[in-house]
Amino acid sequence: MPLLKDKIAELLVMKKYPSEISYSGNKELLKKTKISIVGSRKPTKYSRDMIQRLVMSLVKYDICIVSGGAMGIDAVAHSSAGASSTIAVLPTGINIKYPAVNKNLLTDIEKNGLLLSQFKDDFRATPWSFVVRNELVVALGDILVVGEAELDSGTMRSVEFALKMGKEIFVFPQRLGESGATNKLLEESKAKCIYNIDNFLSKFCDTSKISKSVKKDDFLEFCSTNPSYEEVLSKFPSRVFEAELSGEIIIKNGRVLTTL
Repeated sequence: MPLLKDKIAELLVMKKYPSEISYSGNKELLKKTKISIVGSRKPTKYSRDMIQRLVMSLVKYDICIVSGGAMGIDAVAHSSAGASSTIAVLPTGINIKYPAVNKNLLTDIEKNGLLLSQFKDDFRATPWSFVVRNELVVALGDILVVGEAELDSGTMRSVEFALKMGKEIFVFPQRLGESGATNKLLEESKAKCIYNIDNFLSKFCDTSKISKSVKKDDFLEFCSTNPSYEEVLSKFPSRVFEAELSGEIIIKNGRVLTTL
């Protein structure tokens, strides 16, 4: 895959500027205002819903969403943005679509959005490559939104990077006993709380302008009509399995329901 030749100003806050960054897709997205979103791989329905609502609002104002391509909050952020408004930073080489459950999502982003990687094309993920990926995700965004996280989770490495880089961190209000890490960040005044999405948008978006380029997710739009499992499988055979695993849909009594 080709390498980015020009330095990206946002990445100068990293401890060490990446020696190489491969890309596949629309590198013009790097010029947009960007917000990084990270979080649990097994989020609650509430957290998935909040991230979807936030992201769908942000992309209306031409904000690009940056995340790590993982299951859970990452997948919800990417899919809610639509492939043409998101950047996925990979812990692998660009030729490896990891995790496999997100293969179709990442392929769509590669065609219509942007994939980035600091690794050789066929490099497979290792424990340390996730940390490298996380730093790049955080650096690219103007701010960091943590959808949900528990103490000692991998998401907290992203928070550590954000604190070192001086990035503002935002979280949602959560119930006691859930998302312990984000609640602790609020308690320690290391994060700000998104109590009202419209108020949050007014701080980071020109609300007088709405982007006309937002691409709807046809799969989720179809599932919102409560179709039968057979109908969805016939129309979107490659999305059903990954969407069920990532928590975007549930199958109940032979019908498909969206959870977002």
